[in-house]
Amino acid sequence: MVLTGVIVNVAAVLAGSMLGCLVKLPERIKETIMHGLGLAVCLIGISMGLDTGNIIIPVAALVVGGGLGALICLENRLENVGARMARLVKAKGRFTEGFLTATLVYCVGAMAVIGSLNSGLTGDHGVLFTKAILDGTTAVFFTASLGIGVAFSVIPLFIYQGGIALCAGLVAPFMSEGVLAELSATGGLLILGIGLNMLGAAKIKVGNLLPAVIAAALIAYFAA
Repeated sequence: MVLTGVIVNVAAVLAGSMLGCLVKLPERIKETIMHGLGLAVCLIGISMGLDTGNIIIPVAALVVGGGLGALICLENRLENVGARMARLVKAKGRFTEGFLTATLVYCVGAMAVIGSLNSGLTGDHGVLFTKAILDGTTAVFFTASLGIGVAFSVIPLFIYQGGIALCAGLVAPFMSEGVLAELSATGGLLILGIGLNMLGAAKIKVGNLLPAVIAAALIAYFAA
């Protein structure tokens, strides 16, 4: 089944989120865990950012994509989606922050793309199974610190990875090694921004920068 890997990934995040909801921690411990996660997310972002073979591509992608995202107020739109979900389930606390943070971390990156392509083209779900273990584990800690909003990240996760898997035959010809490298590097910079926000070191509107990932793939493809 084409979507087996995607479904397992989604199930792992949901399971991790449910476990995270059972963890009741004092605020000072939540804050410490959040700082630890922020440092880990920064490390992931930096390691991904170093994948670039041409630093000009992620720079140009951030300028173009960030400008487009700011023009359409993408961050505000995403926050509104999160706020509607929170009202729907009558959730309190940092629902929107948890939803956005988890969505970006789980969707931005080469593993999500490569795993979904493998599932769609060859039926090999190994990459997504590995990603499921990683995502499920981090979901426990994200949820313990940020709340149930993390669980709702499975909606865009399923749409994003499922869409790539189902359309793999159409997408694969455009996903050369160079394109994936620049997509991963640009995504890594966005993840670094998330980590800095989690640490309270910055207030970067990462949502507005999301189009940069698509811009990076397009620039890398046409520059090849």
